[in-house]
Amino acid sequence: MTKGYIFDYGGTLDTGGQHWGKVLWHSYQRQQVPVDEDMFRQAYVHAERTLGKNPIVKPHFTFRDTLQAKVTIEMEWLQQNTGLNSTSDYTQRVVDDVYARTQHHTAHSRQVLTQLKEQYPMVLVSNFYGNIAVVLQEFGLDGIFQHIVESATVGVRKPDPRIFTLGVEALGMKPEEVTVVGDSMDKDIIPARQAGCRTIWFKGEGWTDDPVDETIADDVITDIEQIIAK
Repeated sequence: MTKGYIFDYGGTLDTGGQHWGKVLWHSYQRQQVPVDEDMFRQAYVHAERTLGKNPIVKPHFTFRDTLQAKVTIEMEWLQQNTGLNSTSDYTQRVVDDVYARTQHHTAHSRQVLTQLKEQYPMVLVSNFYGNIAVVLQEFGLDGIFQHIVESATVGVRKPDPRIFTLGVEALGMKPEEVTVVGDSMDKDIIPARQAGCRTIWFKGEGWTDDPVDETIADDVITDIEQIIAK
C-alpha cells in the first residue's frame, strides 16, 4: 500500500511525460529552424554534456535562464557545424515557445500534486543543476514536497538506485511503502525498483522509438492526473 510518493521532475512534471530532447526538437520544427533531426540530436547531446560538465547553470538561475543557456549552446554548435545563421533570433523564438508550454504542463502538475498532498507526503528526486528550488518556486511548485533530493547537491545521480533510497529515507518510510513516478524507464523506474519501491511509469514520447517493456513498472499512466485514481 502506498503511503508516500517520490516524483521525478524533468520530463515528468514539466513536459507531460515527453523527453526533453523531443520537446526541443518539436519546438525547432514549429519555429522552422532549418536543421534536420540528426543534427539537432547531436546539438542536444552536446549541450547536455556541456551543462553537465561545466558550472554554467548557477544556483540562482530560473528555468528560463537554464533553458536560455541550453538552447544557446545548441544553436552555437549548429552554427559551427551546419552554418546556421540568425541563431540569436531562433534561440529566442524556441525559448519563448518552450517556456510557454512548460508553464502549461507545470500548472497541470500543480493541480494534481496539490490534491495528492492532502493525503500523502511527497519527495522530489531529480537529476538537476543545483537550482531546482528556484525552478519549483518559479512554477508554483514550492511547498508541495517535504524534501528535495537533487543530484547536484547530494552527489548521486540517476540511474544510481541510492538516490531513490535517499528519497525513501527522507519520507521516513519503508521502500515498499513508497511509489516512484517518473518518465524514464532507465533512470526512474528500473533503479526505483532496485531500491525496493513501487513504480508508476509516465509514458510519453521518448528520445528513441525503441520498444519498452511496460511490465517492468507496476502501473503506467499517460497523464499525471491518472494517479489520483490509483
